[in-house]
Amino acid sequence: MITWASTFLVIRILSPSDYGLFAMTQVVLVLLNMLNGYGLASALIQRREAGRHAQRQLFGLLLLLNLALALAQVALAPLAAAYYRQPIVADLLRVQALLYLATPFIALPYALLARAMDFKKQAQVNLVSAVAGAVAALAGALAGLGVWTLVLAPIVLFGVRALGMTIAARTLMWPSFDFRGAGDMIRFGGIMATGQIFWFLQSQADVFIAGRVFDPHLLGIYTTSLFLAQIFVAKFVPPLNEVAFSAYSRMQEDRRAAAGAFTTAARLVMLVGMPFYLGLAATAEPLVLTVLGEKWREAIPVVHLLALAMPFMTLQVLFAPASDACGRPGVAARNAMIGAILLPLAFLAGLHWGLLGLAAAWLVAYPVFLAITAWRTLPVIGVRPRALIEAVAPPVLAALAMAAVVVLLDSVLPPMATPAHLALLAAAGAAAYCAALLVFARAMVKEMVALIRNR
Repeated sequence: MITWASTFLVIRILSPSDYGLFAMTQVVLVLLNMLNGYGLASALIQRREAGRHAQRQLFGLLLLLNLALALAQVALAPLAAAYYRQPIVADLLRVQALLYLATPFIALPYALLARAMDFKKQAQVNLVSAVAGAVAALAGALAGLGVWTLVLAPIVLFGVRALGMTIAARTLMWPSFDFRGAGDMIRFGGIMATGQIFWFLQSQADVFIAGRVFDPHLLGIYTTSLFLAQIFVAKFVPPLNEVAFSAYSRMQEDRRAAAGAFTTAARLVMLVGMPFYLGLAATAEPLVLTVLGEKWREAIPVVHLLALAMPFMTLQVLFAPASDACGRPGVAARNAMIGAILLPLAFLAGLHWGLLGLAAAWLVAYPVFLAITAWRTLPVIGVRPRALIEAVAPPVLAALAMAAVVVLLDSVLPPMATPAHLALLAAAGAAAYCAALLVFARAMVKEMVALIRNR
């Protein structure tokens, strides 16, 4: 919530072109971050034994890997700038290479705390680092740093997080560069990294393709619309997936328990996610104008289309932690390979219709990608398709009813101030969603409340 609040304030200060330039750097940054060693950290979590020697080996691997990535990014910076025809992109990428220096001091503590299922310390560190990043972002925007604000904030956030995680997990140790006996970690991490590279191809292909065609302003409109539509799947789901991976790893010998945990996680995520996405689609105009401001009006139809596609993406990303924890990371890697082919083809086709065509490509491609992922992964984690459909059907149907109420109300409301218009629609939508759940899915609501209350 701290990150969201500061981000929306910064969006109102900066221009769409600032976000377009930043998005161009993210293609390189995200690609190299797929190789930064978090797959190795996941291997340590999934391992049955992870003594001090294995921890020092992981630390050594992380240091070497991230130093190489920092140097690679500096070398690639001029090529990226030439591709996008924006010289400033090279300077941005050179400074962003500092992020890799913090990664080993985050990934190792993360692995040890996640292995111990100690998420309280992680949450405390993440809270402090989020505040630091938010303060840096606001200070940079108010000081007139422009696009450099978007570079400064992550560097501050990563630096504070690295220091905090190292202290919280007490992982300040000498690295070991003797990697004998670490073959299983390297293989597991390598397979996960392969899947993450394919994930990069499907998640960054739109910016890579559009960045060559759109100017920074139009690209900024698209990427900020995508940020708004993906807030839930980008901010809420990853922490849940981290917890889920650790939990599934402990249950890997009990397929029935793991299958039950997966359907419960899917039900909980869709219970919260569906009203967010359909509410965002139904209120795109007043929400964009209220939260982002008048200069982002072009984003309204883009946000509407992307919000309708996000439920499919959200459900799709829940599969990988379950199959990885079952010792089958190759399943998620092959799924990502399919997405790396399907989604870029959809983006290339959609680009012929400009900005809206690119947004519509998400809505066309992701239902197909979700169906393929479910067909390939559900047997691995021991879940029947019918069980998954029954788990997510109540929130989906309740959210559809809510969206119908909001759209109907929006059509009959008289002209009024945009914030008041948004508040009225949001209140009506929340009431309609809760009423639909209480009438048609009361047992599920009780189950979710008990789960959240740890009963």
